[in-house]
Formats: sequence, structure tokens, C-alpha cells
Amino acid sequence: MQPTFDYSAVDDILSLYGKKESNIIAILQDVQERYHYLPREVFPYLSGALGVSEARLYSVATFYENFSLEAKGRFVIRVCDGTACHVRKSIPILERLRKELGLSEANKTTADRGFTVETVSCLGACGLAPVITVNDQVYPAMTPDKASELITALRAQLAAESEGASA
Repeated sequence: MQPTFDYSAVDDILSLYGKKESNIIAILQDVQERYHYLPREVFPYLSGALGVSEARLYSVATFYENFSLEAKGRFVIRVCDGTACHVRKSIPILERLRKELGLSEANKTTADRGFTVETVSCLGACGLAPVITVNDQVYPAMTPDKASELITALRAQLAAESEGASA
């Protein structure tokens, strides 16, 4: 039997913004920040709370590229493949990240949900190319070796968080 979804965080978000249709985007942003994606369970719940159809909520969630309906990892790594980054060799960085994490173009998130690797068209930091972000923190002048070192550091952080949660 599947455990029931805990809506307490969603209730906290709703109480912060009020149950107004005009706050849909802000509410969805906070839900996604909390869960790292928009779980399917929240759509009927929010529909009832806000008095809008699930279709309306899905239309907002799928219109904006920032929203994700798929579970993402604790660390979301975005590799820029815009012109400046591509010319300065962003693809070998992407390939190294995927190799280190056992990911592919089709499989973007590790099984333990520690990491998600995505490509983006531009991060708006062309002067710092090639650039990646980890949870929106910018890492400029990236190389495949620096990417490997970063993964090692992030894995250590995940291990420390895991130990802290079990203590």
C-alpha cells in the first residue's frame, strides 16, 4: 500500500498566500521549491482549495518551463549549451557529469534522487562560459575535471545530510 501524501507543507504555503486564484504561480513555485517538482497529488488538492479546475493548474504548470512535473534530485545541475558555452566546450562537461552520475539524456535523475542533470539554452552568464548552475548557484569557467570535483563535494554534502537526518 502506498503511503498517503502529507499535505501539511501545502497547507502552510496556502496559508502564506491565501486561497486566491491570483496566487497560483507563487503557490506552485513554493510547492516546487519544497518538493523539487510538482507532485501529481497536489493538483486535486490545490484545485479544491483554490476553487479552480485541475486543468487550469496543469495549464499554468506546463506553460512555464520553470515548473517540472517530474521528480528532481536534491541537486539540480543545469549545464548551459548556449553559443558561448558550447563554443567553450560545455558538452564534455555534460558528458562527464552524466558519466560520473550514471545518467543519460533520457534518464536525467539518479535513482536516489540525489542529482538531476539538465541542459539549458542559456543561463545568461556568457562572459563566464562555460557555466553550470547547481540549485541556481553559478559555477563559472567550468571544466570536466572541475565538474568531477564538484560532484565529489556534493556527494559528501548529501552523505552529511543523510547522517544528520538519521541522527
